[in-house]
Amino acid sequence: MKYKGTAKVDKKTKTLVKRLKPGDVAFIDHDDIDRVTAEALVETRVDVVVNAGRSISGRYANLGPLLIADAGIHLIDAAGPECMTEIKEGDTVTINRDAVIVNQKVVCRGTILTKEKVEAAMEAAKANMGRELEQFAQNTLEFIEKEKHFFEGMDMPPTTVSFAKRHALVVARGYDYKEDLKALRAYISEFKPVLLGVDGGADALLDAGYRPDIIIGDMDSVSEKALNGGAEMIVHAYPDGRAPGETRLNALGRQHLIFKSPGTSEDIAMMLAYEQGAELIVAVGSHANMVEFLDKGRKGMASTFLVRLRIGPALVDAKGVNKLYRATVKPSYLLVVVLAAIFSLLLIIQASPQLRNLAQLLFLKIRLLLGI
Repeated sequence: MKYKGTAKVDKKTKTLVKRLKPGDVAFIDHDDIDRVTAEALVETRVDVVVNAGRSISGRYANLGPLLIADAGIHLIDAAGPECMTEIKEGDTVTINRDAVIVNQKVVCRGTILTKEKVEAAMEAAKANMGRELEQFAQNTLEFIEKEKHFFEGMDMPPTTVSFAKRHALVVARGYDYKEDLKALRAYISEFKPVLLGVDGGADALLDAGYRPDIIIGDMDSVSEKALNGGAEMIVHAYPDGRAPGETRLNALGRQHLIFKSPGTSEDIAMMLAYEQGAELIVAVGSHANMVEFLDKGRKGMASTFLVRLRIGPALVDAKGVNKLYRATVKPSYLLVVVLAAIFSLLLIIQASPQLRNLAQLLFLKIRLLLGI
């Protein structure tokens, strides 16, 4: 394969995808490409992705590289750090099989990851899942011991959004979030829950036609459109008070609250809704199993485990709801409705002399028109 395009370079893949368009060559540095990232890359319709890191390291069977290969994207793997430092945004690059060329000079080379190679790597990774699961469980237990005081001294930010006697919909950009959000359209219309966007989940809500009431997180993957959309801002801070997301909001002149917690942004969004009196918390795109947490680069899930224990029956996880139910109408149901309508109309005509005479007149006109 030989391909020429414009280089787009960013170590943060979730930031890069916002700038990608067909004809670009995406340069990323992403070990173990996760499913959500891969789906975002595929949606940009780029033809080539050059990864400085290892797309599938073998730690676990991450699905991202397979999705990229299935989409027919040319994936050059383990190209090395040079492709991130020597190639600049906007450079015209030529891809000749596994070589990346700028100004007739080979800047870096990698390994072409075909679908067959990805599948073989995934099979090999499955053999490591037992060891990875053991390590993950051990890390979770260790973190639970460290974070067992997770709820003690947790100061809830003084949000002005009312949760009392309402449902809360917490949206993160996790697996199948788009499909699940579509499947919940009727629920959102009927119950009008408080809408909480967790970082990029705010844009997910906007894309689905909704306006988030609260945006909560470290603010690194939220668009300016979402940040300027009128939602209340809650910056997730470390327990020591450091809040990196505050810098961006200050630059935009956006007022915000601070929520200090060792957990994930999803965790504190659910805790906020629970502590503020939400009757039901519906989670979309949340991360709740080992593979999803490994995809996020986390070694354990202590805070998430503790939060789910705390809020208990108030939480409904909408993950996969789009697969559980699809609003389709069987033809037999439509036939029953039509026949019922015709039968009702005939009864009404029979009961009214005026309508009966009108029906006879119409029938006569139709016979004359048809010549029968």
